[in-house]
Amino acid sequence: MDIENATKIFGGLTAVSDITFTIPQNAIVSVIGPNGAGKTTFFNMLTGLYKPSMGRIVFLGKDVTGTRPDIITRMGVARTFQNIRLFGTMTALENVMVGQHTRMRAGVWGSILRTPRVRREEERVREIGREILAEVGMPKSSFDQLAINLSYGDQRRVEIARALASEPRLLLLDEPTAGMNPNESHQLTGLMRKLRDERDLSILLIEHDMKVVMDVSERVTVLDHGIKIAEGEPTAVRADPAVVEAYLGKQG
Repeated sequence: MDIENATKIFGGLTAVSDITFTIPQNAIVSVIGPNGAGKTTFFNMLTGLYKPSMGRIVFLGKDVTGTRPDIITRMGVARTFQNIRLFGTMTALENVMVGQHTRMRAGVWGSILRTPRVRREEERVREIGREILAEVGMPKSSFDQLAINLSYGDQRRVEIARALASEPRLLLLDEPTAGMNPNESHQLTGLMRKLRDERDLSILLIEHDMKVVMDVSERVTVLDHGIKIAEGEPTAVRADPAVVEAYLGKQG
């Protein structure tokens, strides 16, 4: 994905200003910055929730600026949210099955009449859901547990599994380790690398845990008050005086 001079203005407030960078194929890239830096607004532009006021967003060679979120999802962009958005009264498996709705071929009448084709497709979707849950490290015993009864770390895994169910080429993760203990964060870091390598997947990450960012990222972009103030390899960004002043230094 190529982001070209992306800007978002709400009324008289510029939330994101003139952001340009590229998310390479098969790479893990992080966006960091203090609260209010414009990170989530930036994510929302990439996924079609917000239309950029200025600039362009190009995915796989196609201009997707202002494209509806459902169309962007079908094109191969998926995301998770900072606040977990699972259906608590559905099982882990059912949540992942929901994520496959953009890939289902059955029509409305077929679904209503429960035709043999629909039943076959439902079983196919169910089996794919099981495979993805196993891929993200969920034990088989958890597949039929209600999402609300899962541990916080497992809920995060299910949310990532649901995003993977749409078969993305680009996965956007909004603070995936928030609320996790160090062991869970370490496991999730390993999962991100595994997904990148085994699925040939690009991952764009918003994350406040600097250890995770430095461990997993190939490149880091830093926002402050909606402006890109630094970009580069993690070690170079960490040493940048502007970054230390704007973000890392404030973390102690």
